[in-house]
Amino acid sequence: MPSKDSRRVSYFYDAEVGNYHYGQGHPMKPHRVRMTHNLVVNYGLYRRMEVFRPRLVSPTAMTRFHSDDYVNFLRVITPDNMQDYVRQLQRFNVGEDCPVFDGLFEFCQLYTSGSIGGAGRLNENRADVVINWAGGLHHAKKAEASGFCYINDCVLAILELLKKHERVLYIDIDIHHGDGVEEAFYTTNRVMTVSFHKFGEYFPGTGDVLDIGYAEGKNYSINFPLNDGMNDESFRSVFRPVIAKVMERFAPGAVVLQCGADSLSGDRLGCFNLSIGGHADCVEFVRSFNVP
Repeated sequence: MPSKDSRRVSYFYDAEVGNYHYGQGHPMKPHRVRMTHNLVVNYGLYRRMEVFRPRLVSPTAMTRFHSDDYVNFLRVITPDNMQDYVRQLQRFNVGEDCPVFDGLFEFCQLYTSGSIGGAGRLNENRADVVINWAGGLHHAKKAEASGFCYINDCVLAILELLKKHERVLYIDIDIHHGDGVEEAFYTTNRVMTVSFHKFGEYFPGTGDVLDIGYAEGKNYSINFPLNDGMNDESFRSVFRPVIAKVMERFAPGAVVLQCGADSLSGDRLGCFNLSIGGHADCVEFVRSFNVP
């Protein structure tokens, strides 16, 4: 892969994403993706990347991981017809944390398309690094919404990368355990999932250090449970050696890095003390291995 300065970076963004609203008082705010984009523009960072508006994926593409009836439910449900779908709302865990809001399915399409489109771009060797700020919705299950996530774009991006790469590494530095991604690949040795997260009476409650995978996937799920108050130094002291060893032993053809910002200091739901620099240090370290 090329040197730092000649790296080809593709950035996926759709201006529509900031228009979706989970509802009053809900901590998940898609508008923040638009704010991030404004920073990218105003700091001139866009000049160092190719900027793309993702081509919308079809509902069928989402069923490569999710069940048909779940995807169809997300397509038809609206705030106006919710009362006709009471049983399905319970079955698919849609309601409080994962509310029904106007344009729900279009929102899912937007953030998912950036991740799948980005993976495709890496597969075609048209980029070395791909960014999708709207993605990373790692809690969604095969037929269930969870933790503000409906469609699991991380899983779908990894499935896309597996078309070309023998092994894909998934790293998760969100304060919450990347349960949806771990569960999806728990029994395969082609995807290793590594999650650093707050553990102990904390959502989603999974991610014990003893959860290591099953059958062919045994030892291909790595969980690093952490306590409150992790700062840059303490996070770096566990992240770097673990990832260095993983890169050496697993030798992935591609890496998917979920950079949930709720591990930053001052987050409304989080309890870590990472600075933006400490968070970015993780990205920089992963990037230093020159793997797509």
